[in-house]
Amino acid sequence: MKIRTAIRMVAALAAAIASFSGSAMAQTAPVFLTLGPADAALYRPDSGAAPRVGVLVMHRTADYLRHPACRELSRRGFLVLCMNTRYTNNEALVRFERIALDVKAGVEFLRAQPGIGKVVLFGHSGGGPTMSFYEAVAENGTAYCKGAGKLVQCTDELVGLPRADGIVFADAHAGNPVNVLRGINPSVIDEKDPLRIDPALDPFNPANGFNPNGPSHYSAEFRQRYFRAQSARMNRLIDQAQAKLAAMRGGGYPYPDDDILLIPRGGNPGAGPGASAALFDYDPTVDDIFATAKPVKLLRNDGTITTQIVHSVFVPDPKLADQHRTFDGGTKLLTLRSFLSANAVRSSDSLEQIDHCSSNNSTVCAVRSISVPELFVAMGAHYFVRDTENEFENASSRDKDMIVIEGAVHGFTPCTRCEKVPGQYSNSERNFFDYVARWMAARFDSQAPNH
Repeated sequence: MKIRTAIRMVAALAAAIASFSGSAMAQTAPVFLTLGPADAALYRPDSGAAPRVGVLVMHRTADYLRHPACRELSRRGFLVLCMNTRYTNNEALVRFERIALDVKAGVEFLRAQPGIGKVVLFGHSGGGPTMSFYEAVAENGTAYCKGAGKLVQCTDELVGLPRADGIVFADAHAGNPVNVLRGINPSVIDEKDPLRIDPALDPFNPANGFNPNGPSHYSAEFRQRYFRAQSARMNRLIDQAQAKLAAMRGGGYPYPDDDILLIPRGGNPGAGPGASAALFDYDPTVDDIFATAKPVKLLRNDGTITTQIVHSVFVPDPKLADQHRTFDGGTKLLTLRSFLSANAVRSSDSLEQIDHCSSNNSTVCAVRSISVPELFVAMGAHYFVRDTENEFENASSRDKDMIVIEGAVHGFTPCTRCEKVPGQYSNSERNFFDYVARWMAARFDSQAPNH
C-alpha cells in the first residue's frame, strides 16, 4: 500500500506540473491522474480547435500511459485518455470482468470534459476484447456476461455502464484465452513434469516439421492433430480448475478462495512471440492465420488502397523457440480464477472450432452484440490478419470497416525484417493513424483536422 501511495503522489505532482505547462506542451507533458484504482494520462492537442471527440485507450494488463495512440491521435485533433487498469503488469491477479469498471471510469471522465460530445474506444491488441466486452455489456446489460455456458459469471456491479459511440480495433486479437489456447504446448503429458512429452506432438521436433535455422513447415496432418491436442490440454486444465473451485465451495480444499495455477510450456507473451508453441510463430504457411479468406482493403505504403486477398509478411524467428523451455519465457503463472477469467476458453480445435462465447474475454463473441460503428485494422506484418477478418465478419454493426496496413508490425511501426528494399514499409505508422483519424472524423467530428 505504501508503494501504491507513493506512485499516486508522483502522479499527482506530475499532474500539477503539467497543468502549468500550457497547451503548447500538453501533448508532450500529459496530465496524469487517477480514476479509482486505475491510473491515466490525458493528452490534449498542442494547438487548433478544442477537441470534440474523446478517445479512450486501454489494455487488459499492459502499461498504455505512453501508447503511440496517445500522441498520434491527440496530434490529429482528438482528446485522448490513455489508461492502465487495476491489473497493470499483473496477469495473475486479473479478474477480467471487473476491468469494465475501469473502462467505465474512463468513459465517464471523457464525457465530463468540456466540449466532448462523442467518445470512441480504442482497442489495440488485448485492448480489443477489453473494449468490446465493455460495449457489449453496456448495450445489452449483464445478461451478456452471464449464462450456463460462461466459464465465469459477471456480477451486477456492471449494471448501467454508459455506452461509447464507436470502437477502433487496432490489430485486436480474438481474446487472450484464444492466444493462450493457440500458444500452449500440447505435447506435455504431465503438468507437474514438463520434461515428459509426447514426441509425436512436439512442435520443436524436426521430425514434425520444425526447422531451427529458418521457417518451419508442418504438414496438414500434423497441424490437425496439433490443434485438436491443444484444445484437449486446455479443456483438461479448465476441468481441473473448476473442480478445485468446487472443492473450495464445499469446504474440502486447503484454501477457501483461490490457488496458484502453473502451466509449464504454456507460453508467456511478455517474453516475445517465440515463447509460444503456436505453429504460426514458426511456420508462415499457416494461411488460416496469415491470409484473409476474402479480398479486403490493403492500405499500401504509398497511401493508395487496393482490394485483394492479403497475406501477412510476418517473418518467423526459430531462435526464439528456446525461450519456450524456460520458466520466465514459457511458463504461465496464474491463479485458478485469473485463468478461468482471462486465459481459458472451451474448444475442440484451437484454430477454428472455438466456443468463443464460453469466455467473456472474447472480441469475436462481443462484436456480435455491438451496434456502434466499428473499425477493424490488421497490421500486415503480424499474425492477426485472419483473426481481424473473422472479427469483422462477426460484427453486427451496420457501420463497420476493415483495412490492413501494409508492412506494419503489431505496434504499427514498419517491419524492417520483412522489407525486400530499405524503406519499403516506412509509412506504416503514419498511414495507420491517418486512416483512423479520418474514419473517426467522418463519423463523429466533421471539423477535426484531416491529416
